[in-house]
Amino acid sequence: MPPLEVKGIEWHTLRDANEDVSHLDAIAVDLRADIPDEWERRLAEFALSDMPVYHSKHLLESLTGKVELEQLSENNFGTLSPLRAYMNVKHAADALCALVALIVLSPLFAAIAIVIRLDAPGPILFRQVRIGYQGKPFRVFKFRTMTDSSTPDADMLDAAKTKNGDLRVTRPGAVLRRSRLDELPQLLNVIKGEMSWIGPRPEAEVLSRWYANEIPFYPYRHIVRPGITGWAQVNQGHVAEVEEVKSKLHYDFYYIKHFSPWIDLLIVARTARTMLTGFGAR
Repeated sequence: MPPLEVKGIEWHTLRDANEDVSHLDAIAVDLRADIPDEWERRLAEFALSDMPVYHSKHLLESLTGKVELEQLSENNFGTLSPLRAYMNVKHAADALCALVALIVLSPLFAAIAIVIRLDAPGPILFRQVRIGYQGKPFRVFKFRTMTDSSTPDADMLDAAKTKNGDLRVTRPGAVLRRSRLDELPQLLNVIKGEMSWIGPRPEAEVLSRWYANEIPFYPYRHIVRPGITGWAQVNQGHVAEVEEVKSKLHYDFYYIKHFSPWIDLLIVARTARTMLTGFGAR
């Protein structure tokens, strides 16, 4: 039975194959289960009478925008590798668009750099080792939004997490984070081929190693290039704790399963909304 907490959906359990369904909009059934003959016959009748019949797993994916995996054998992708042809075209288009954007946005880059330098001492750019495509580490670039301070190795895991109301965030940093403008220097990572405009967000190396130890299938998200924005970001926002990351992974896996120009265009539209509303920023 599908979970009852899906927003806007009211579920009704059918306990008899002959039960009246005229008050229902659709039927959801686990097609992987061993379905009795009378129910298979009834499901065929539903379909013939124009009553939509959905596989419950696929229906929940459509309603929630998540692919919930507990092990990779459950993925139903047909293959663990995304569409290679689109990946190659996207990679080339990403680099070209990033180069053009870098030139066009250079005055904005300069203005942000001046504000950061005047507000607090420290470097203009924040550099951090993160895990990227195929699980390879790379150095990501962002505008610095926090006070510049060294962190003891023992505290690196905790320091890598940005908390709600984090006191390390500077005044201009809060604006940059809310508008996502702090991510703009990652255009350099896109040009270098380390990132894409759209994909799962790359995590700090220390966090990624920790998540991989806690969640066995976590590294699968590295099957595509990480992005400046992504499906999880526009649906869930920033997360850090393991249970939140599991939910975020379900969004990442949904993106990988539906890897195509269409979901990328949808993410672009939702990212524009996110930049205006500040959704998910910390």
